[in-house]
Amino acid sequence: MNWSKEEFSAAVTAHGRSMFRAARAILDSDAAAEDAVGEAVLAAWENISRLRDRSAVRAWLVRIAVNRAYAQRRRDSRVLYLEDLPEAGAPAAGDRRYDDLWEAVRALPEDRRIAVTLFYYEDMTVEQIAKCLNVPVGTVKSRLSRAREQLKELLKED
Repeated sequence: MNWSKEEFSAAVTAHGRSMFRAARAILDSDAAAEDAVGEAVLAAWENISRLRDRSAVRAWLVRIAVNRAYAQRRRDSRVLYLEDLPEAGAPAAGDRRYDDLWEAVRALPEDRRIAVTLFYYEDMTVEQIAKCLNVPVGTVKSRLSRAREQLKELLKED
């Protein structure tokens, strides 16, 4: 199917926030997530002819953004910045309690964080997430279950 520039632009505009949130769940900064989304939009435009089902454009765009975010993280992991090193007096990750839900979500392991972001923040179904992340449905369900348990611990009051 042929897409016009206007149709593609409308799809990116409609789903750009979802792409950003998915990338941000993987990457450590807004700027890095924006870069990943920019790369994803370019890759999507170059490969738009591969999209068979127009109704799947959201999941397709989000999956490309997730893949670009993982690739960017792999590239960035080769560099260690001094300001990223923990301070000597900083509490251990397991000792900290979180007051803000998003802060607690960001503290989850990456596989759980991306599942939670796509399910709760982007309203994707378990099946859509499984397809987007290229994992079985059961894996998504277990990641969400474990994430809920971990979030309860992170958010519980002393």
